[in-house]
Amino acid sequence: MIVKAQTLGRAGGIAPSDRVTMGVIGVGGMGTGHLNNFFKVPAARVLAVCDVDDEHLSDAKKRVDKQYANTDCATYHAFEEVIARRDLDAVTIAVPDNWHGVVGVLAARAKKDIYGEKPLAQTFREGLAIVKEVAKHKVIWQTGSWQRSRAQFHQACELVRNGRLGKIHRVEVGLPSGPFDYGKFVDRTAFIEPPPTLNWDRWLGPGPEAKYSPARSHFNWRWSLDYGGGQLMDWVGHHVDIAHWGMGWDETGPYHVEGTGEYPERTKLWNSATRYRLTAKYSGGVTMVIAGGHDDIRAGTRWIGERGWIWVDRRGIEAGPASLLEETVKDGEIRLTKSPDHYAQFIECVKSRKETLTPARVALRSATPGWLGQIAMLTGRRVNWDPDKQEILYDPAASELLGREMRAPYKL
Repeated sequence: MIVKAQTLGRAGGIAPSDRVTMGVIGVGGMGTGHLNNFFKVPAARVLAVCDVDDEHLSDAKKRVDKQYANTDCATYHAFEEVIARRDLDAVTIAVPDNWHGVVGVLAARAKKDIYGEKPLAQTFREGLAIVKEVAKHKVIWQTGSWQRSRAQFHQACELVRNGRLGKIHRVEVGLPSGPFDYGKFVDRTAFIEPPPTLNWDRWLGPGPEAKYSPARSHFNWRWSLDYGGGQLMDWVGHHVDIAHWGMGWDETGPYHVEGTGEYPERTKLWNSATRYRLTAKYSGGVTMVIAGGHDDIRAGTRWIGERGWIWVDRRGIEAGPASLLEETVKDGEIRLTKSPDHYAQFIECVKSRKETLTPARVALRSATPGWLGQIAMLTGRRVNWDPDKQEILYDPAASELLGREMRAPYKL
């Protein structure tokens, strides 16, 4: 059933004309989070949900119908039908990484505003395609790098940006190691028939043809480089994003990246690095170390300068000396955008047409060290990067890894 925005009536003091109507594409773990968070935003109204798993879809519809005390939520298996709805202003994208490029590009071409999960895409070229389409169609995009909307990350980045550490010479980014089971799978090499509630071919989408296994599907897809990028790419849009924000690197990137990784041995399904360490060099002589599974790099983001250091994570913020955290940002200094809620800020920007806190072009820059690091680990070579042209230098074979071949009929 399609419900026109004009017929929704007034609820919570929000007139229908002021409400942002939404479709939620992908309603598994992260997509359920999208639902719950947009339910808290009075100006947002979810009209449709979409998934290739009937169990996810049924659960999502029940949540939406309960929230609005009706049975109006429409369900879809094909995201194309969602973005074709003329009564929807915006969509959210919470699908496996291998789908981000296709869904993001087509949603932008349909002129839907988009809340899209991090990382921006599975590959750099797919991310770049999203950035171009978002700009071309003047679409509002918010990436799920929600840490920018939390007080301690905002405080840390403002202090760093305003020179409280003096000249920065090193940035440390600690990410999780892994992979780890999202379920107990004794044999990760076994293949079984997909459950009847799941359209497995559609789940694979642009990814290569593959047999079904619970160890490569819901939640665990991120450990396969066919569908995700391991812990590195799962987290690069969080802590590397914060590192860039603090340094003012939203419009630039490293000039070379090198790294080493340890990979699983006896599995046909999981092939992302379980332990890794990347070193990225930026202009001004700044080194960024990105590591997972190394005890010398603390989880979170740490900037080290001539006057001390500041560390921030979801658990809190610390500094050495501690007096750095008593500093305030004065009139005339750099003020970073302050957002009390990442989801509400997206809705505000949809209405005002102002750029969000984490637009697509920024998400591309935040993920780039991760993509380049993957290439460095897989090739065993240092990757030289031109941050202005956004291309790999002197290495055609490495450049090929900035993209991938999609399974027919999918394409950008």
